[in-house]
Amino acid sequence: MKRAILSLVLALALIALPAQTLRAQANAIPSASPAQPSGQNEEQRGSQLIDEMVTALGGEAWLNRQDMEERGQSSAFFQGQPNGFIIQFKLSRQFPGPNRPEAMRIGFLTDRGMIMPGKKIDVVQIWRDKTGYEITYKGKTTLPQKQVEDFYRRRAHSIESIVKDWVKAPGVMVLYGGTSMVERRMADKVTILGADNDAVTLDLDANTHLPLRRSFQWRNTTFNDYDHDVEEYDDYHTVQGLPTPYTVTRYHNGEMVAQTFITSIQYNTGLAQNLFNPDIALKKK
Repeated sequence: MKRAILSLVLALALIALPAQTLRAQANAIPSASPAQPSGQNEEQRGSQLIDEMVTALGGEAWLNRQDMEERGQSSAFFQGQPNGFIIQFKLSRQFPGPNRPEAMRIGFLTDRGMIMPGKKIDVVQIWRDKTGYEITYKGKTTLPQKQVEDFYRRRAHSIESIVKDWVKAPGVMVLYGGTSMVERRMADKVTILGADNDAVTLDLDANTHLPLRRSFQWRNTTFNDYDHDVEEYDDYHTVQGLPTPYTVTRYHNGEMVAQTFITSIQYNTGLAQNLFNPDIALKKK
């Protein structure tokens, strides 16, 4: 059960090659250098595609989201096969803004039992201030450091971070990498290169400009090689004017490791601040 919960958190909740190497690899692929719109170079086209993605996601309404609540279920995979567990969850997320830090709360639903049907939440995870906590009726414990590092690495390479942090940072380069195929759909590839040689790549639907895939890699210090993390987004539904992927699939080093299906979602619900307070224990059920 704990392994399944860990896989869910990794699914919910992205080091890269030098810029020169990435450019060389992209130029070696025939499809990566199609004719550019008149007067545009790689950087101009890449920046334009990021702008088009933000517009497709909802523009200012997407940029200014305050919070969201979603329900869904997730399953973990091992060597490409499901592990047999399906975890239902309730996720509450607060986006950063004036007087509100970025925070996330995940409650894991389990059956009450035969006498009292329905679902209950006995375990909650709260992520805030670069730390992860597990909350029960007994209080809080800090989650393992490796799990915390993985969660915030993924968050640092998320689409929100790309738009709000990466493209505004000094020395960043946004490069158009040509076309690709994601689940039989034509996509435009954009690679964002940071001044520290970190990088993240987006594949955007060539027609809608919505994100289909986000990928990045980082150095594994234990094995002295690179790990590759990919998330794919599918089954978009427009909720309160915001296109939202209802299916998110995660791959690690080419193998599927988790898949999440959203069943309902709401934005800007006015979540209470104490919802993200790790010092408030759950009520015993």
